[in-house]
Order: sequence, then structure tokens, then C-alpha cells
Amino acid sequence: MHALVVAQSYDLPMQIDTGFDFSFGEKDLDLRLANPLNLRNLLEDKRFTKNRLVLLHVSYPFSKEASYLASVYPQVYLDFGLAIPKLRYHGMISSVKELMDIAPVNKVMFSTDGFAFAESFYLGAQIAREVVFSVLRDACIDGDLSIPEALAVVKDIFAETAKQFYKLDVSSRYSDVEPHHLSTSFQKEQNDFLTDVTLVRVMWIDFSGQHRCRVIPQQRFYSSVKKHGLGLTVECMGFTSICDDVADDTWLPPSGEVRTVPDLSTKRRVPWAKHQEMVLADMLTEPGRAWQYCPRDVLRRYSKIIEDDYGLVMTVGVEVEFYIMKTILKDGKEELRPLDRTPYCSTAAIDAASSVLDEIVACLQSLNMTVEQVHSEAGKGIARKHGLVATFIPKYSPDGSYRDELSAHDAGSGSHVHISLSKNGENVFTASGDYNRYGMSKFGESFMAGVLGHVRSICVFTCPLPNSYERFENKAWNGLFLCWGPETKELTMRTCSPPGTDGVVTNFELRTFDGCANPPLGLASLIVAGLDGLRHNLKIPDPVEPTDYNIFDYNDDNEDTRLPSSLSCSIIHIFSDEWFLETLGENFLKSRRGICGDEIKAYCECEGDPFGEVMYKF
Repeated sequence: MHALVVAQSYDLPMQIDTGFDFSFGEKDLDLRLANPLNLRNLLEDKRFTKNRLVLLHVSYPFSKEASYLASVYPQVYLDFGLAIPKLRYHGMISSVKELMDIAPVNKVMFSTDGFAFAESFYLGAQIAREVVFSVLRDACIDGDLSIPEALAVVKDIFAETAKQFYKLDVSSRYSDVEPHHLSTSFQKEQNDFLTDVTLVRVMWIDFSGQHRCRVIPQQRFYSSVKKHGLGLTVECMGFTSICDDVADDTWLPPSGEVRTVPDLSTKRRVPWAKHQEMVLADMLTEPGRAWQYCPRDVLRRYSKIIEDDYGLVMTVGVEVEFYIMKTILKDGKEELRPLDRTPYCSTAAIDAASSVLDEIVACLQSLNMTVEQVHSEAGKGIARKHGLVATFIPKYSPDGSYRDELSAHDAGSGSHVHISLSKNGENVFTASGDYNRYGMSKFGESFMAGVLGHVRSICVFTCPLPNSYERFENKAWNGLFLCWGPETKELTMRTCSPPGTDGVVTNFELRTFDGCANPPLGLASLIVAGLDGLRHNLKIPDPVEPTDYNIFDYNDDNEDTRLPSSLSCSIIHIFSDEWFLETLGENFLKSRRGICGDEIKAYCECEGDPFGEVMYKF
């Protein structure tokens, strides 16, 4: 009581240690007297209602009693330091669950409270995060918390509650401290074995853009698969998006295996699947040697060429577009319809999908993906958990005609890419004093000219389905012709300038890219095209101004002036493109052509929409 008087006079908090003595385990401790409920008379004393008290170690094993006190008395907070990592793992989880069931979450905090050995601090910090994640993930799955609410709880437990309770001002203290960059090996160790994970998905993307995986028990992943990978028949890369039959004439070897070896730098916990992680895989023919058809290595190979030859790194930002669909009954049959029919950037659209969007953004952030903005697009429209379907198919139409009254004027879904070039960490796409043409540097102009010159060949990889070409329509925000303009979104390509920079270009946007593409192959095709521009110092043609749209004849089917009208046309273009044939190789292109051929055949033979039944894949 004397200590409380002193603490109150100096506006200091007070820590009270009740429950079991973790540090020394003294034999003369009478646990009956260590119950925090014995503090009730003190807490009821009006002299001390303004004090700030924290019960250390959550008063274990009296966690429920301590949580009750925190819920009843405003001055009581809880700290579960040292209960972690002293308890067994499941004991730690049950203890944290108990206190969060009863205590207000904004009155719970954590300190490692380590002593004697540095390892006790390290283990406390590491295991506490795993335990809190496990508890909050289960709460989200059970519907007790949304993911944004869970993220707020994490901030409270590990930072905000302590700042408030101890009245810490850390803004100036740490503002000038550079973050410590861990070595690659240490980062991998940190991303290693997690005790509550049971399964690991080893993932790859085939030539048709399908995301595929094999699921491995965690113990086997770390004992074998992590180093040696898994065997995969090479024919699996020849499956189409229609079915799991190998396409004709793919030029892939008729037999043999590659090893799908995990790239541990990509390993992440799966936000929507309990107790699972996922990792992207490289395809190797032998240790350290990539298979020539491995999509990730194709991108890696051409990224290395542009960096070795020109010192350049291509940076890409993606506008990910998709439809959110709901199921309705029509004439006794289930049909998918867009969740809403609101216009571009509609507030009502965000309201309609707010719970789904909150979870999507939170999941992406948990995967270390930065979301810069969210808005509704010009189409009318994640989602299984909410009874909905999300689809990335470029042009969805309920009856397969793409001309029905509901979808005739929809822009469809793309994945427009914004491309810039950097050298030594600085953007070199922007014009400089040495060179300035249309606000671009020499590097920027030549690279962009190469992409524009080969865009019809690029479409083989970036617009990979027959359905992709239904999106290329007049006044549908996609462009139809082989041209570009500054800040003109109706054209195939545009240069982008930040507001107030007087035409200084930072990047360009390509609109012929959609969500059904194999991303590494699509991005590799951009580098291949850009390399041609750099090698031959290509100049970009004059831009098209918005007032010049009337120069286009939208009824003119001349393939020399417009985007391909179909996937077949793209295939024809790429096999007449000497640069792509020479750079990627004829056999590689034949592999892609074989898969496209089967999909085009299915598209032509099916009545209605051949992709309607497989839309869930996208």
C-alpha cells in the first residue's frame, strides 16, 4: 500500500507478481495465498482506483481469476510474459485463450521478461508471436473476429497497450534508428519450422496458367522435400485449362521427370487455411540446374540478361481486377451473377463487398503484399467463405455470348501492368538532362518501343485464353490499336506522370495482360520485347492524343494496325516474329502453341461459353 501511494504521487505504474513463481519455484510458496483474487479489497480501496496495475505472468495458474479482475477493475492490466515460453506449447495456447475469452483485449500486453540467458528473451519474443497468431487465427476461423480486428489485437498486445500503460513516448526515440537487416541464412531460419503447421503446399504454375500444388506433411517437408524437392512428370506442364489431358503437339518430352524444389524465400503461411503453409517451387533437372521450360527460371534468366547487359531491373506494379459473383436461381437452375451493378468507383460497390474486401486486403498484407488502393471498376460486379465466387476470367457472360444485355457493355477484367526501369535503385525511365523525348529517358523509350513493337506476340503469354480477346472492344478501357499516348486509358499503352510534374514520365502501362496469364511467362515476354528495343535503340512512334481517336476505323480488321482479334492471330504473329523465335526458341513457342491449339479447339466446338464450367479455376 505504501508503494501504491508512492507510485500514484509520481504517476508511475506498478507491477504485481502473483501466482506461481516461474523463476525459482520456491517450495514454501502457498498457491492458495498467491491467488490474485486476494487483491480485491485493495482494488476496491478508493485511494487506489487511479493507480495503474499490471498482473505479471497473467497470474498463472490463476489466469481466469486475473482475467476477471481485468474485466471488472479499470486499473488492472495483464502481462502474459514468462508464461511464454515456460509452459508447454498447448499450455501456452490454452492460457492465452483463457485470458482473451474474459479480459478486454486492449488491456492485455506481452513482455519477454527473459532473465539470465539471452535465449530466454529470443524464445519469448518468437514463441509469443506464434501462440498469439494461433489463437487469433482460430478466432477468425470461428467467426469471433474479422482479420482486421485480429490485426488490431496484435498491435495492442505487442505495442499499443504497453505504450499507453507505461506512458511511453517512442516516436522520437526510434525515429532515426535504421532497421537491422538480417542475413539471408538467418531469415530462412526464422521462416523455418512452425510448431502449429501440419501441411505445406508446394506450388507451381503450368503453361496454361493453372495454379497447381502437392501437399506435404510438414515433417516430411523439412526432412526431405525442402532440400530434394518432389518428382513431377514433365507432361503435367502440357495440361490445358479445359481439362487434365496433355495437349497435342506441345513438343514437351513424352516422358521423364523434373524436381519441383521449394524456393524457401517464398514460403508463407496460408491466411485462409488453418495449419498450412505454401511455397513456390523451381523446376530442376538436377541439383542447381533449371529445366528450360520452368516458368520461374525463364523470367529469372531474362531478368539477369537485362541486368548484366544494361544494369537495369524491371519493376512491375499490377492492377488486379476480378469479379465477385453470387449464385441466383433462374428457371430452377443456379446461375452466377455479379454481386452488384454499380458504376466505376462506386461507394455502394465497396459497401456491398466491404466484408470480403477487408479480408482480402488483410490476407494480402499478411503475405507481405502492399495494397495501394481498392476501387470498383467499370464492370458490374473472396469469396467462398462468404458464399460468393471470385473470378479472374477476362470477360464473363452468363449465357456465354458475351453480348447479353447484362455484360455487353462491361469492360471485363484485366491485370494491367505498370512498368518502370531502375538502375542502382533509381528510376531511370524518367527523362534526364542528357535525353528527353516525350518525358522518357533513352532507356525508357527504347524499352517501351520494343514492347509496343512486339505486343501482338506478347499476347500469346499475357492474354492466354480465347476468352481474353473478348475484352478487346471499342471504348472498353482496353484499347484496340497498336499505339500509345500520355495518360490516355483508351489506348493499348500509356505513359504515366505524377501530378504536377509537367509531363515527366515515371512508368508506362500495358493493358493487354489479364489474370489468367502465367505471371512469370508474361513478365518474361515483356523483358524479351524490351531487350529488342534496347539492343536496336528503337524509337517510339508519335503518341496519339485523345482528340485523335477519330483517325481509327473501328470496322477495319487490318491486323497490322490493331491488336490481335483472337488467340489464333496471336499465335500466327509470334511465329512470324523473328526476334521472339530467336530469343525464346522455336521449341519453347511450339510448347505454348500446342496448349493454345487445344483451348482454341474447345472454344470453337462448345456451344455457349466453354469456360463457364471451369470458371472456378480462375
